[in-house]
Amino acid sequence: MTYRTGRFAAAFAGLALLALAGCDRNEEAVAPVTLNAHEATLYAHSCSTCHEDPATGAPRTHDIEAWTPRIAKGDAQLLANIIDGFNGMPPLGQCIECTAEEFIRLTHFMAAPAGGETNE
Repeated sequence: MTYRTGRFAAAFAGLALLALAGCDRNEEAVAPVTLNAHEATLYAHSCSTCHEDPATGAPRTHDIEAWTPRIAKGDAQLLANIIDGFNGMPPLGQCIECTAEEFIRLTHFMAAPAGGETNE
């Protein structure tokens, strides 16, 4: 198994776990998300490039209106879109070192209202 194949296998295993983890969960109000230092670095090096530039067409970080229909699809579909690429987003969102859990945390950070901090 190559490194890249292993990463995809790990991402899909994470996808299965996320799908199961969402079972029977009550809907909650979206609250700000705080990133740890590692996640903040991943965000700065990968996500922010597109999600902070309105010219890219990507949903802007903390734009609740833009993110609501995406989040409504559920974590499993979000992760599939991240892994495969979606519309103008490249596969893995330019973050080849991100795990499935990190992809979802970063997405929830971007979809949440501002106020979450990064612990850099």
